[in-house]
Amino acid sequence: MDRVIGAIEFAAAAFIGIVAADVFISVLLRYAFGVSIPDSYDFGRMLLGVLIFWGIAATSYRGSHITVDLLWSALGDKGKRAIDVFATLVLLFVVVVHSWMLFGKVYSTYLDHVLTYDLHLPTWPFFALAWTGDVAAVVLIAVRAWNFVAGRGAP
Repeated sequence: MDRVIGAIEFAAAAFIGIVAADVFISVLLRYAFGVSIPDSYDFGRMLLGVLIFWGIAATSYRGSHITVDLLWSALGDKGKRAIDVFATLVLLFVVVVHSWMLFGKVYSTYLDHVLTYDLHLPTWPFFALAWTGDVAAVVLIAVRAWNFVAGRGAP
């Protein structure tokens, strides 16, 4: 399981690097040389969406996202476990519904033949890549929920 988590975290980190490079190179070329990369804006915004969904997958499994544990820290072990199980199941429900709806967006983008502005490239592969990150989040949150329910605690 650690290899899968590592691969997902690497993918999220790679997308951060790609988005940062796109922005940096685009700004450098625009202001230093007066030229622009075709579809740089489209690639940047779509890759930012991909990055967000892969980031959700990377942070959800370990529970390393931002939390406020005021109530949780005041409870005993059974109360903490109940909150952890409930929160994980709510997160799983939300991400499953989101993934289902995002698949609809991928499919409709594919059917509508939505293209980028300059190069006229199809945009659905970016949406599919984002959806894949969302599916990875569903799988990892389901594993996290199973660990909680089975009494193994957080990863």
